[in-house]
Amino acid sequence: MSKLFIKTFGCQMNEYDSSKMADVLKASHGYEVTSDPEAADLLLFNTCSVREKAQEKVFSELGKWKEWKEAKPGRVIGVGGCVASQEGEALAKRARIVDLVFGPQTLHRLPQLLEQTRSTHRPAVDIRFPEIEKFDNLPEPRAEGPSAFVSIMEGCSKYCTFCIVPYTRGEEMSRPLDDVLAEVSSLLDQGVREITLLGQNVNAYRGAMAGDGGTCDLALLIHILARFDTLGRIRFTTSHPAEFSDSLIEAYAEPKLASGVHLPVQSGSDRILGMMKRGYTQAQYLDKIRRLRQARPDLALSSDFIIGFPSETEEDFEQTMAMIEEARVDAAYSFIYSARPGTPAANLRDNISLEVKQQRLERLQTRIRQIGDEYARSLIGTTQKVLVEKTARNPGQLSGKTPCNRPLNFDGPASLIGQFVNIQVAEVLTNSLRGRLLGSAE
Repeated sequence: MSKLFIKTFGCQMNEYDSSKMADVLKASHGYEVTSDPEAADLLLFNTCSVREKAQEKVFSELGKWKEWKEAKPGRVIGVGGCVASQEGEALAKRARIVDLVFGPQTLHRLPQLLEQTRSTHRPAVDIRFPEIEKFDNLPEPRAEGPSAFVSIMEGCSKYCTFCIVPYTRGEEMSRPLDDVLAEVSSLLDQGVREITLLGQNVNAYRGAMAGDGGTCDLALLIHILARFDTLGRIRFTTSHPAEFSDSLIEAYAEPKLASGVHLPVQSGSDRILGMMKRGYTQAQYLDKIRRLRQARPDLALSSDFIIGFPSETEEDFEQTMAMIEEARVDAAYSFIYSARPGTPAANLRDNISLEVKQQRLERLQTRIRQIGDEYARSLIGTTQKVLVEKTARNPGQLSGKTPCNRPLNFDGPASLIGQFVNIQVAEVLTNSLRGRLLGSAE
């Protein structure tokens, strides 16, 4: 049996893509996934170009793989994802051990690329952006537990000045509504109880509807999915504030929609937001949060922040801190700005010292942790509907997530995995909650 090893960097979208790579290669060549890279016949590196020095990290990792290739010359090495899309043939020329280079939109062509490199003994490269072809050529969805990701759209058409994603994943493309519903139905038949809808800008979803020629937006999709009896919870990520519509805010009245939202703001300064080409102001962002909290009072809010964008002043940063206070951001992905080659912002003079950036980042992260701790403590004594996902590290305990996406552990039998239960929150730990089982929530 041929063995496949996949190393994944980046977002949930990359995790989803990696699972599809495994599905494609199992269906075409019978590959079985292994966690041991030295035992693998095919090694794939699914890359992300969002973080600092992404290309250098890829080549550094490939340097470690070189000895595995030398130990077994017939072993095939492939690089996919956003760095592969960005680098193309240059990647294979720089790293001679690479046999396959493929982008996020061409992972379904892995079987053909594999045969091509085996027959020609040359690297096979395909980083095009075919429209809907990827989803049309993937195997039937395969559930690996009670929760699952469903990609409903790909790409980004916002072209924020700091972001490389539109250039590596292409422009926004939505899957037809019927295709999404078919995938969800298949997963539910396999025992899935919770679905997370994925997209670079998932709230830009505009899926074609059969029959009348209309389109379905994310809010309507949520309402349609809520009608599936066995689907107990719906999540989605990641959203763009400029397209967080009134109808999507109103959708938070739907009980099956989880009470957490991830809404990246990047900065609280209108001047910096304008330079980033984000398409909204601080006041507009805060208004959406205010109305979201009216629709769902128990809302948990996570966001993204870029610290030290070129020319960011202390006043700009203080506006970000003030926005965090007003919005009550309780979790965040926050990073020091670093230029991405090929983006408009890369041409700006990075005139802020690393020391100042680090100080600002520490202040921001400290305050968000404090707000997060306050939010977590507010859950003590409340009853949370939890989907039991797996056994916990501690013997006899199970693990799941609250509607606001907080990990929660409790004592209970393994027979509860895959079911919704009511848990009374009893304790806040460093990275999770602990609670007491009250009974079934079915």
